Parts: sequence; C-alpha cells; structure tokens
Amino acid sequence: MAATHRALLDYISERSSTPLAKDEISRIESMFVPRKLRKRQYFLQQGEVCNRGGFIVRGAMRQYSVDEKGAEHIAELMVESWWIGDLVSMFTGAPSSFYIDAWEDTDLLVASVEDFARMRSIPAFAQMAKSMIEGHTVAIHHRAHDALTLSAEQRYEKLLRTHPEFLQRFPQHVVASYLGVSPETVSRIRRLATTR
Repeated sequence: MAATHRALLDYISERSSTPLAKDEISRIESMFVPRKLRKRQYFLQQGEVCNRGGFIVRGAMRQYSVDEKGAEHIAELMVESWWIGDLVSMFTGAPSSFYIDAWEDTDLLVASVEDFARMRSIPAFAQMAKSMIEGHTVAIHHRAHDALTLSAEQRYEKLLRTHPEFLQRFPQHVVASYLGVSPETVSRIRRLATTR
C-alpha cells in the first residue's frame, strides 16, 4: 500500500465506527489516483464544472474567487488531511465560481464524482463522507456568522486558536483575504498581539 493511500485510509478509519474490509481498501485505492500539483498550479478554474474531489496528503491549497477588479477573495484554506473541491458544482453540475490552486507543492489523492458515489456503498466511507459534509456545513455557518458578528481582531484570534497552521503556511495577504480584512489590518493586529 502506498504511503499516500495510508493517509486517506487512516482518515477514513478515524471517522468511522465500521472497519474497512480488505476488498473495500482495494476499491478505495483503485478509485483514488495520486496526483502532484506544483505551487500555483490549478486543480479547478472558475467556470469549469468540478467533476472530481481530492484529499490533501501533503501541501497547502486555497479556494478563491476573483472579482471584476481582479481582487482575490479567499473562501477556503486547506492543508494536509483536508478535502478539496467545489461541493456546489459537484452536486449540481453547475460551473464553479471558484479557482482552487496549490499554494505549496502538493500531493493529492483524486477521485471522480462518479467514484465518490460508488464508494458510498462502503459503510466506513459513507460514514466518513457524512461526517465530512456535516463538518463542512457547520464550518461554513460559523464562518458566515463570524464575518457578521466578530471584529477583525476577534476573527484573527479565533483563527489563531482553531487553525494556527494557516498563519504559519500562508503569507499575511492570503490570511487577510481569508479573514475579509486588509493586510494592513492583519499587520496591526499582529503588532498589538506582540505588545500585550
């Protein structure tokens, strides 16, 4: 078994009360294809239909849109053991509103939407997928609520608590876009934090 698949199988096992049988492991390994992306290489471009999803084995990625002025607006930051793909595009077949690219050289395991559907017949995978989608839905809700109710300082402090790896892996302007603030605001918050 490849080390890349081991990371995914461990992820599934940790999120399921049903163990994977040997034939199920073989099916998962056959459906998830290893893929490497270089830094800034696209996994998905705006306007494409997202017909595949990926599991990050090593690396860091971002999902973002670009407005009419050319400004990037980051919707998601993702690192090891995170899933990538535009769920709305995957579920509806509509063109994606997002770009997804690698921020670092990245190793992925990629499967088609059709293979994801086939893997739902594997109880452990189905449990994991349900948990993943529920977690993603809750995270989106919290993110929207935070954007409406928390100050820039509070959003930064929450990110520091919940995902400190983002602050280590992504530069200040990317973190600022993710938080919906200017890079200068992030710089000011960091300065204040060091003087406390």
